[in-house]
Amino acid sequence: MRVVFAGTPEFAAVALRALLVVPRDVALEVVAVYTQPDRPAGRGMKLTASAVKQVASAHGLPVLQPPTLRTPEAQAELAALAPDVMLVAAYGLILPQSVLDIPRLGCLNIHASLLPRWRGAAPIHRAILAGDTESGVAIMQMEAGLDTGPVLAERRTAIAARETTGQLHDRIAALGAEAAVDVLRRLARGESLVATNQPVEGVTYAHKITPEEAQIDWSASAVEIDRKIRAFNPVPGAWTTWRGEKLKLWASELVHVPSCLGGEPGTVLASTPAGVAGARAPSQLLVSCAGSVLAVTEAQRAGGRRMPVSAWLTGNDHPNPGERFGLSGD
Repeated sequence: MRVVFAGTPEFAAVALRALLVVPRDVALEVVAVYTQPDRPAGRGMKLTASAVKQVASAHGLPVLQPPTLRTPEAQAELAALAPDVMLVAAYGLILPQSVLDIPRLGCLNIHASLLPRWRGAAPIHRAILAGDTESGVAIMQMEAGLDTGPVLAERRTAIAARETTGQLHDRIAALGAEAAVDVLRRLARGESLVATNQPVEGVTYAHKITPEEAQIDWSASAVEIDRKIRAFNPVPGAWTTWRGEKLKLWASELVHVPSCLGGEPGTVLASTPAGVAGARAPSQLLVSCAGSVLAVTEAQRAGGRRMPVSAWLTGNDHPNPGERFGLSGD
């Protein structure tokens, strides 16, 4: 069975790697790989190949990087590959119906949620932001609508209480690769798979994350802020302001401290290095939120590196009790 793969980031690269190690007795052949054009990246803004392109190039696969698939030329190029199926994972381009119709068995998508919950661009971030306790992956027959197609297979996983988007991403990527390879192997053997239409109830949309959305509003509850910090780790990073500079917060803890300690939202209630009498281990940086208190445990100052709060508080320049981190809109 002739497979065209389309994807761009590491989430998709995990699936491509899995597809390339399928045993030879399974008649699956990746005939070409589609990915986004190289983009500037890093401090030097050097043109950098996507994670998928790097995997494809290492295996000697043809790589195509059209800026759009809407032109007759791009569609003719895809049709010339005579694909039986197109497997798509976080590709980043909209596939018009004329493209969906080219492969003999259509286009399949690896989507990082249990559909119909969290259709759209950022399902993993949104699941953690919402406090979901379960997530997973769906292998979906693609339609022109946004993640509306029938589901061929799914894998479920619990979301741990302290899990970040990065951690959940890696687990879901592995589940997606496993499920996609299983579906393709069954199709290659000529099995007839049952596609289940998505229910009309329970539809939610995972809108794209913006850097502005990652700003912390200290007038929210500690639970909400903790979710935001975990949801935006590693990208784009939850942030606030401190002494006029941008400060990213990478980890936090929920603590049982009386909110009657006082202070406007964002006020530092305690900043005690490890080893000081009465301090929680290994240190404490407690910040007032709406009717609650949050312990910040990992931070990054502008131009600096990520560091545990325990290291920050042992230096000469750190937040003092009574100082305030910036509120949303400051």
